[in-house]
Amino acid sequence: MPLCAHSSEGVIMANTVAPSVPDVEDEIQRVRPEDQVAAVPRRDSLAPAHPDASAGRLVPMVLSGIAGAVTVTLLNETVRRLVPHAPRMEVMGERGVRKALRLAGRRPPNGRALYRWTMAGDLVSNALYYTLVGAGSRGSAWPRGAILGLAAGVGAAVLPQRLGFGHQPGARTPVTEILTTGWYVAGGLVAAAAYRRLRSDS
Repeated sequence: MPLCAHSSEGVIMANTVAPSVPDVEDEIQRVRPEDQVAAVPRRDSLAPAHPDASAGRLVPMVLSGIAGAVTVTLLNETVRRLVPHAPRMEVMGERGVRKALRLAGRRPPNGRALYRWTMAGDLVSNALYYTLVGAGSRGSAWPRGAILGLAAGVGAAVLPQRLGFGHQPGARTPVTEILTTGWYVAGGLVAAAAYRRLRSDS
C-alpha cells in the first residue's frame, strides 16, 4: 500500500508539472515557419523593379535621333543638286556658324572647313532634337515625329530671315519653304519609324 500511494503521488505530481501534449501542439501552431518567413522582407522586393529600363529606352532614342538627322542632311544634299529652288540649309548653317563664332570672338573657318563645321553642327543638333521622338509611348511615336518635324521645318523656313541670316540662295516662295518643311517632317517620320522598330526589338 505505501508503494502504491507513493506511485500514485508521483503520477499526480508528474501530471501536474509536465505540460499536456495538446498545449505543446498549440504553441507550435502559434509560431509556424511560414509566418517567420513572411515576416522577413523578400530580397527581390528591395531591388529596383527594372534596372535596365532607362538604358533600354535611351539607346533607341539616340539611334532614332541619328536616323532623323541623317535623313534631313541626305535630302538637303541630294535634292539641292537636282531641283531648282531647293532648300540650301547648308548655306544658312554656314552663316549661322560664322555669326556664332564672331560673337564668341573667334575667327570662323572658310571653304571646306566651314562646310564640315556646318555639317557636324547640323547632324549633332538635329540628332539631339529628334531624340524627343522617344519622349513618350511607342504607340504615339508617329504623331510625335510628325509634330517635331513640322515645328522644326517651319522654324527653319521662317527664323533665318528674322535672325539676320538673309534669304536662301535661289529661294522661291512658297516652293523653298514647303520643301524645307518637308525635309524636317520626313526626318521626324524616319525617327519615329526607327524608334518603333528598335523598341519592338528590345
